Amino acid sequence: MTADSPTEAIELRVEKVAQLFHSLDPYPFRERDLDKEAEDYIVRWARELDADQPIAILVHIPESEAESKAAQQLGEAFARYFSYRADLLQSELQELFRVGRRSLAIGITVLTICLFSAHFLAGYFFEAPLRRLVEESLLILGWVANWRPIEIFFYDWWPIAQRRDLYRRLAAAAVEIKAYPAKQMPTPVWRSQASTS
Repeated sequence: MTADSPTEAIELRVEKVAQLFHSLDPYPFRERDLDKEAEDYIVRWARELDADQPIAILVHIPESEAESKAAQQLGEAFARYFSYRADLLQSELQELFRVGRRSLAIGITVLTICLFSAHFLAGYFFEAPLRRLVEESLLILGWVANWRPIEIFFYDWWPIAQRRDLYRRLAAAAVEIKAYPAKQMPTPVWRSQASTS
């Protein structure tokens, strides 16, 4: 595949459709997991494509494989797998926000206690300049307690949401089979390029 392809297509070339899927997966073909190298190759190239363009996956296979049941189910298998991965990432995102909300509740509680202690209690128990040190320490502790929820809600969720959206785009990708004469027997594109990138 070329990254500047006008059709926004990810191209793969294999000798057998089964090469694209995990060989030890016991499920029926259309429900199998993609081979890790194949998935990495597809996802890596999908990231290079324009985010507002639909994705197409073009699979080159021998003529003898093109009419097989596995080839006919390839589009469904890709859609199911990438939808499943997008759902996992959505669940991960929801769990992250749940942890973030809990962390925020704890952080705000700690901050409130620290502010109250710094302004009202420190003056009763400590004399200057130690009182100033205690007040500053309590304020720092209060804000540090909010570091994790701030990190979650400002930064951590973005990469997960981007990966989820990419997998959703891949789940909706049009999958096309292109047969080539069996005598060509090329090296699988996704294996050779994935290993050298």
